Order: sequence, then structure tokens, then C-alpha cells
Amino acid sequence: MSKNNSLESTLTRAWLRRGPLACALWPLSLLFRALAALRAALFRAGVLKSGRLPVPVVVVGNIFIGGTGKTPLTIWLAEALRQAGMRPGVISRGHGSAEEGGGDSPRAVTVDSDARAVGDEPLLIARRARVPVFVGRKRFEAGRALLAAHPEVDVLLTDDGLQHYALARDVEVILFDGRGVGNGWLLPAGPLREPPARRRDFTVVNAPDVTPQLARAVGGQPFRMQLAGDIAERLRDPAERVPLASLAGRRILAAAGIGNPGRFFAMLRNAGLTFAELALPDHYDFREDPFARVDADVILITEKDAVKCGQLENLKHDPRLWVVPVSARIDAALAEQIVEKCRGRSTA
Repeated sequence: MSKNNSLESTLTRAWLRRGPLACALWPLSLLFRALAALRAALFRAGVLKSGRLPVPVVVVGNIFIGGTGKTPLTIWLAEALRQAGMRPGVISRGHGSAEEGGGDSPRAVTVDSDARAVGDEPLLIARRARVPVFVGRKRFEAGRALLAAHPEVDVLLTDDGLQHYALARDVEVILFDGRGVGNGWLLPAGPLREPPARRRDFTVVNAPDVTPQLARAVGGQPFRMQLAGDIAERLRDPAERVPLASLAGRRILAAAGIGNPGRFFAMLRNAGLTFAELALPDHYDFREDPFARVDADVILITEKDAVKCGQLENLKHDPRLWVVPVSARIDAALAEQIVEKCRGRSTA
């Protein structure tokens, strides 16, 4: 394990309770909280400017650092809005791309884009949701470029970007998972970017069950989201599909380069599988093959990892690699209420 991964694991464990390390970092979290509050206040006062686009903007984000399931939720919402008669597009920063943090020029994402150029999550959204997708460090510029290229789009979803106040938004959806708010403290003493009481329009919890305790911790009246996946597709031939349960009894490695690998592993265990686990860093680029010395009949990977593995010569033909697609299941009332808010927005 690298030093960075070891530090990340140590902090992740510390953020779930108010132990010695979290308490030692608590004074710094007060400073972080004050700076975050000041920045938000400057945007509200108009000292720092927000750009408003001519269509409604729906932000899907989180205050808990790391993966909570934003991409599956964005895909679900894009499909739900389309079914409601709207024409959605998606903008993203393009986390994990080689150009992240580089130039400001927005880039279109197509189903054939290079994951290293646009990011793994935007590419997955483009392939699964089949809607226009643009990436860019400045989301306002990315949104403007998308609308110029696709004038039919009448609502924009932004995958992440809750704290990107330079883009004005009409609806905010905050997503949590079963970890709730962790120890309830802000970075670096805890896992939160903003306080749990932060305003939002909708709260979604990605967990098998939303207990009253969890609901109180995250606030609001949360919608429950579940990620379901019960089949596997061979990476080199997606038409070859088998039920996950049919893989039981084989030597299996499950690998995940996502923000919360444990959630992927738990889903596989719930399908009755026994396997070795390989938790990779989020947005792992696979240029160094982690499976080269693996002795397994089957290697199960996430869709997010598959978009990169499928573009690398040394991996895309590996017969051991199988992809586990997941879909979000959420109460349809969430989409109905978001549609109502979008249609009620006055024209910019």
C-alpha cells in the first residue's frame, strides 16, 4: 500500500468516530468551517459572482468527502427527466482525467471518448444515460458550451459541484450513504465539506435501510436509494452476460477503484458470492495492471473501472474480467418534485 493510500485509510477510519486523531485535528476543522462559511456568504452577497444559465440547473452532490453514489443517481435522474418529457444534459468537472485542473476549455464527452481525457464518471454517464455531456473545470463555461452545441437541452444536471458556487443552481440534491455524517465534524477532523445542517432541496441516502437515527443525522426527509446489480458482463464481449449468483464456487477477485469500495463488495456478498477483495484508489487509471499476478478464475470490476480497462490493450481482452452494472432504485416522487421545481423556474 502506498503512503498516500495508508494516510487515506487512516483518516477514513478516524472520520467515523471522535477519537484521538479527530480530536487533535478539530481546531483545524473550525478554521475550515469559518473559511467555508465566509466563501458561501461572499457568493450570497454578490461579492463573488455566480453565473446563471438560461435553463434550470440541478446539482447532484455531497458534503461527505468521497464516493456516495452520485454518478448512478445522476444517470437515474437523467433517465427520469427524459421520461417526464424534458431534454437533460450533464456537466462535470471530469475528475480523474489527465486534464483536470488544466485548461479552462470545456470538452464534449462521447461514448467513444478517451477516459483519460474526459474522466471515468462523465464517460460512464455518456454511455449509460445517452445524453449530451460536457466537462470543464469551470462548470458555467461547460454548461454554456453544452447549450451552444445542443440547444434542445432544457435542463442541466451537474454531477458533483455542490460547493462550486460560481454556477447558480435551481435545485440541490445532497446524497449520503450508510456512513451518514461520520463523526459530524468538518475537514480535516471529519469527513464533511460543509455542516450537516446545510440547506438543500432534497436529501437522498444510498443505503439498504434508512433508520430513524440515520435520517436524523443527515437531516430533512430523505429519499432512500439502493444500487442493484444482479448480472455480470464479460468486459471483452458485453453481450455475454450471466447472473452474478451463477459465479458462486469459482475463484473470484472483486476489485473497485471507487470512493467507497466496501459498498461494491457488500453488494457482491449479498448476491451470495465469496471472493478476495482489492480496494484500489478512487479514479485508479490502470496503467499499472493490478491483475497481472492475480490467480483467479473471475475478476469482478465496477462500470466506472471498466470504462478505463476497456480502453487498455493489456486489459480489454483479459477473459477473467467481468463488469457488474448497477442501477439506482429511488422513489419516483423525487424526480416528479424536481421536475416541478424546474418547470416552476422563471426564465433567466
